[in-house]
Amino acid sequence: MENSCFLAFLILILHSITTKAAFSVGGGVGVGVGVGVGVGVGVGNGNGGGNGGTVWVGGGINSPEPPGSSVPKPEGAYTALQAWKSAITEDPLNILESWVGPNVCSYKGVFCANPQDEMVASAFSVVAGIDLNHANLQGTLVKELSLLSDLSLLHLNTNRFTGTVPDTFRDLVFLEELDLSNNQLSGPFPAATLYMPGLIYLDLRFNYFSGALPEELFSKNLDAIFLNNNQFEGEIPQNLGSSPASVINLANNKLSGNIPASLGFMGSKIKEILFLNNQLTGCIPEGVGLFTEMQVLDVSFNSLMGHLPDTLSCLQDIEVLNLAHNKLSGELSDVLCSLRSLANLTVAYNFFSGFSQQCSRLFFRNVGFDFSLNCIPGRDMQRPQPECSMIPGGSLSCLRIPTPRSLVCGSMAVSKSKHIDPISPSPWW
Repeated sequence: MENSCFLAFLILILHSITTKAAFSVGGGVGVGVGVGVGVGVGVGNGNGGGNGGTVWVGGGINSPEPPGSSVPKPEGAYTALQAWKSAITEDPLNILESWVGPNVCSYKGVFCANPQDEMVASAFSVVAGIDLNHANLQGTLVKELSLLSDLSLLHLNTNRFTGTVPDTFRDLVFLEELDLSNNQLSGPFPAATLYMPGLIYLDLRFNYFSGALPEELFSKNLDAIFLNNNQFEGEIPQNLGSSPASVINLANNKLSGNIPASLGFMGSKIKEILFLNNQLTGCIPEGVGLFTEMQVLDVSFNSLMGHLPDTLSCLQDIEVLNLAHNKLSGELSDVLCSLRSLANLTVAYNFFSGFSQQCSRLFFRNVGFDFSLNCIPGRDMQRPQPECSMIPGGSLSCLRIPTPRSLVCGSMAVSKSKHIDPISPSPWW
């Protein structure tokens, strides 16, 4: 993943330089599909190279130092990196041996480029990216890193950094990618990231962050949000559906309460969303799938109850649908099991009472289908009858939208809207 993504890193830095202070938002972030597992979007270290107006004089931790290094933009970068070096207590791969002298562009893991500001003399280079993925460094993040004001990319995954993210990081106004995953960072959600106007990719997974998720997170123009495997708690903000992200991973935290109803109105951009292994309750919101083109939806290992919403049948692009280890009930319908792109449907450890002929045919379609430990009569590996005599959430009232005629999925209806007679009756949604 890291080798294949260096080109993305190169394009990102070049884009930042050619567009000056204009920030780009969106773009396709590649995502891998996994069942019940946090999916990764990586832009990792790689070998250096030159392109157009970009002056590459640094490199990833495995990159040789290219000849003819430019002089870096002065004092600030040197001050920042030396302060950080002093706060690093273990460097088993000897990465920091090259971090000597004022020419910071010769430091391993540091990438330099021409300045974004046209008013700065072209003789100077600036630190545009830091890639220390898998460096196994131990230490802390220091406030002086905010002096790297032209930084577009900061990748520090798989190290042993501890402590909190300094508030001064809010001054990194050109930062587009921040990867702090697989460290030992702690404290509340790093609010400094909410002040980075150009941030597109945020990866905080596999740390010890705790506390509530801020509403502002889902109002930012992020394309990828990875917060899984932390200790976040409280309810998911109700404005979840406002996020333009293509992938959101909140798995393996301590989040509670209901899944926000706004999930059903996220639009076609969202491709993967993972809520697994939290403490979520209530119903799966009516409307899920109505307007989206989701490929992965995993809500397993929670305490969700009630029947499945009919709008799940709109998920024509869904490949992985994992509802396992909840308290869901009712029957699995023909329309759900007929989803054309389905590769894996997991409903194990619930209280479903039956499924249709289409569900039986999933095995012939070579679709993974696990319905064990439910309450389906005549099927093997089901719950003992006493457990099925009292269905959890039987008194729970999930909002059901009446459908007097065939369900019209929002994403399909929108694509056909140009051909609809304006005086014709509108669909129920």
